[in-house]
Amino acid sequence: MRLLGASLRNTLFLLGLWQAMVWVFAPPRYILPAPQAVAEAFWSRPGFLATHALITLSEILAGFVAGSVLGIVTALVVTALPRVERLVWPAVVVLQSFPVFVIAPLLVLWFGFGMASKVVMTTIIIFFPVASAFADGLRNIHSDIIDAAALTEASRWQTIRHIRIPLALPALFSGLRVAAPLAPLGAVVGEWVGASAGLGYVMVEANARMQTGTVFAAMAILAVEAILLRAIVHRAAPLFIRWAPAA
Repeated sequence: MRLLGASLRNTLFLLGLWQAMVWVFAPPRYILPAPQAVAEAFWSRPGFLATHALITLSEILAGFVAGSVLGIVTALVVTALPRVERLVWPAVVVLQSFPVFVIAPLLVLWFGFGMASKVVMTTIIIFFPVASAFADGLRNIHSDIIDAAALTEASRWQTIRHIRIPLALPALFSGLRVAAPLAPLGAVVGEWVGASAGLGYVMVEANARMQTGTVFAAMAILAVEAILLRAIVHRAAPLFIRWAPAA
């Protein structure tokens, strides 16, 4: 609730600043519409925007889940098998070094104009912060705890399952909190490159027609989706790491 409250206060402040700029500078409507014009664009076509918002939301959620699962599995494998890390991690870093606008056209060519290319793009963006944060959490366990586990008959995988994973969950959720606001980026960039539906598609079409109010309305919906996704991750963290004070 505090996160949502803070987001609401920040939103109201930005709306006030936005309206003040419109009053002071009086820019043309196609450059910077007033908040009222954006609200009118939304209420004039609520069903249209809602339909495209649900499509983008489904791409965001699918990519977020896929990227998170892939990141968690990768972190577990490279922690348990250090030799694999030397092979996998450089390739992951190289992949993350490519700008999303470079990868997006290729994904559209490989996976088509449908939902698959957007989900893959979102998965790629989500994967690295989750894998990196969780791998760091799995490695950075106090040496005394690991030494104590070594005195038992626990195998490497048992140590990872019962000691490293629970203690690394705060790091995992930190990575998920960072990744959540990035999820819409993958979906929207994919829609910009090639799509027939979604908020990114709405923005491109409206921008071509100089319907800036519709562009801002789609941006506002996308921001709400990003805030809600991060809020869900934030609220879920204490359910899994009740023992962590920071949770």
